[in-house]
Amino acid sequence: MRIANARLVGTDGGDPRRGGDGLVDIDIADGMVAAVEPAGAAAPGADPGQVVDAEGRWVIPGLWDWHTHFTQWAKTLGRLDLIDARSADEAMAMLRRHLDERRAAGTLNPDAFVVGMRFRHSLWADDAQPTLAAIDAVSGDQPVALSSADMHCGWINSAAARRLGVSVDGSGLLGELAWFDAYVEFDKAPGAAEETARLVREAEADAARKGVVGIRDYEMADNIASWIGRFADGVDGLRVEAGVYPERLQAAIDDGWHTGDELPGSRGLGHVGAMKMIADGSLNTRSAYCSTPYSGVTPPTCGVLSYTPEQIEDYMRLATEHGFTIACHAIGDEANTIVLDKAAITRARGSIEHAQMLKPADLPRFAELGLVASVQPQHAVDDRDVIGRFWAEPAGIPYAFRSLLDAGATLRLGSDAPVAPLDPWMAISAAVFGTESSAREPFQPEQCIDARTALRASTNIGRDRLRAGDHADLVLLDADPYAAATPEAMRAMPGHVVATMLGGRWTYRA
Repeated sequence: MRIANARLVGTDGGDPRRGGDGLVDIDIADGMVAAVEPAGAAAPGADPGQVVDAEGRWVIPGLWDWHTHFTQWAKTLGRLDLIDARSADEAMAMLRRHLDERRAAGTLNPDAFVVGMRFRHSLWADDAQPTLAAIDAVSGDQPVALSSADMHCGWINSAAARRLGVSVDGSGLLGELAWFDAYVEFDKAPGAAEETARLVREAEADAARKGVVGIRDYEMADNIASWIGRFADGVDGLRVEAGVYPERLQAAIDDGWHTGDELPGSRGLGHVGAMKMIADGSLNTRSAYCSTPYSGVTPPTCGVLSYTPEQIEDYMRLATEHGFTIACHAIGDEANTIVLDKAAITRARGSIEHAQMLKPADLPRFAELGLVASVQPQHAVDDRDVIGRFWAEPAGIPYAFRSLLDAGATLRLGSDAPVAPLDPWMAISAAVFGTESSAREPFQPEQCIDARTALRASTNIGRDRLRAGDHADLVLLDADPYAAATPEAMRAMPGHVVATMLGGRWTYRA
């Protein structure tokens, strides 16, 4: 196939390196880019019957989301979304409407959990917080479980607590580790597997419409087995790196897996990913592990580690010695220091996920240790008010994107979907503009990065232009993303995706 007359991003009126008008022809063979030449140049082997005229549209490499919980993201397409609730009362009003609609439609199963997503109680007033009485009053005997936006706690009713075999206090909130364990129970209801399969396909199609060709999946599940099964069922719209959690690491080692191994039946699309470890909590639940106490929290707390430093070191060593890279969640500044220390000791390679607050002394250590900073810029936009509330006097730098780059670190952008939507354009916009609206000033403008850097950090090749030898993963756009002068314009870029190609085949065409 040849894609003719495509325009390279960042060219307007001519690029002397690529021809006078900045247009190129891209030849594709066996799922790879065979050549990128000035438009009209002869290329051996081109089949005139397989020419697609891009008509001057812009071409970029296919986009990646470097941190997702893909199954949970898929389920947001079919679950109650509470992101707009500004208080517990508003959340309960939304839940009441949802239950009424489900009853009216005959889809409310009294034996199955009703699951909601993305409430942000860290932004609610002190007198507008979750309570067990409030959720019980709305839901009665119907088991209901609502996940916080960062997925680090849940708000459940008494019926759900009985079903899960857990205890909750008057807040109705279930803390991190208990919530992580509880979450897997929601998929055991009758019909849950079929619903999940349908929503995963919808989520893949949604990703392709945005120009996405690949994800790293850190779902809290047996991701290797899950994706082998999905590829066998014909789910093949994305490249996938399937993460392995510490508790499953030894089993994966015993089964002979290593990071980078191809998943059987994936036709080169699926690979084993990194060992994903959650070292500490989150900002919104005041459990990210920091070197100084949270502001305005009584009794004082610095957050918590999910594993002891010794366990972090042991798991990193086990992973490294058996061919696994790491992807270590660290949000608080002290958690990041500990994780960097243990990576240095074990010579682990891979990424630090989130890296939301960093001590200045730790910034150059990413490059020194060869660790990628895998960050989620939309979190900075979402958390800016929470930062002012709970990290009013931080010992480190929150969301230090520019500082990391200046220190030589490699950035990769993601969403942590469903914490933020799976949408690289949203991540790029947040990284570049530091705000989601032109009506509000940027958050930490000194930490914003340029659009070219942000786009490159949203691809698998770290570039914004294709070369011969790359996978034929690309996106055609009817607008130049580098011309987007406002956050609104950048966030509207999914509407300018004309086509998405994965391995030489179209996964989306407008």
